[in-house]
Amino acid sequence: MKKSLALMAVLLTPALAQAQSLEKVWETEGLRTPESVLYHEADGERYLLVSEIEGDGNKADGKGGIAKLSLDGEIIDQDWARGMNAPKGMAVLRNTLYVADLTEVLAVSLKTGDIQARIPVPDSVFLNDITIDDSGIVYVSDTRTNKVHRIENGSELFLEDIESPNGLKAIGEHLYIGAGTRLMKADAEGNLEVVAEGFAEGIDGVEKVGENEFIITCWPGLVYHVQDGELTELMDTRDPQMNTADLGWNPQDGMIYIPTFFTDSVIAYELGD
Repeated sequence: MKKSLALMAVLLTPALAQAQSLEKVWETEGLRTPESVLYHEADGERYLLVSEIEGDGNKADGKGGIAKLSLDGEIIDQDWARGMNAPKGMAVLRNTLYVADLTEVLAVSLKTGDIQARIPVPDSVFLNDITIDDSGIVYVSDTRTNKVHRIENGSELFLEDIESPNGLKAIGEHLYIGAGTRLMKADAEGNLEVVAEGFAEGIDGVEKVGENEFIITCWPGLVYHVQDGELTELMDTRDPQMNTADLGWNPQDGMIYIPTFFTDSVIAYELGD
């Protein structure tokens, strides 16, 4: 994306006076079909992990991997982890990175980038996003089969008949799910509630940035601020055809990181009032 696409992409409506805005800070180009960004902090080190599909997003071709970036967008190691198929969503539990990779969840050492285990998810087709709750249970969405699985002692089905589930975020006792054009939440028993609806495109990334407050990306090129169920569109890049895939959130600096998929970059935006 060219910088002329604007530093701040917002709709000039009265609602925005109370909502958030996005200001572009940097852009890292030359990535390989980046799908998801994860901010991570451990042992005094802060960095970004970016899942790179590189090949076909629906094929087990072994071309995918994870790149490591600094917080100012410098590529530290583009081949930090390789040997994946079409890696998408990521989450961390202690010293292990979990990655959704088509029909498996990969367990990757954060120390070395080596794949330590491949956890098959039976009957899965297109595993997309992943999150981990406070008790260490891993949740992974399968957008093509309309299911959400969970992994504790092996994989098991958690939810089914969910419309195109993609973005996941475990917060406290609830699992938030980007399901088509609605943001849902489920309790531990799988009871569902609508948090927000009316998104113009299918939800991809879900990040909680405040009390009852979220930033939501929709893959075709939309970013929304959601406060108490109310939607405000912050960015629309559908016309220049810049995708907005599974975002990362840095709460320390108030930054979001958006992978642009087909335009092969990650863009950092400061989230402001």
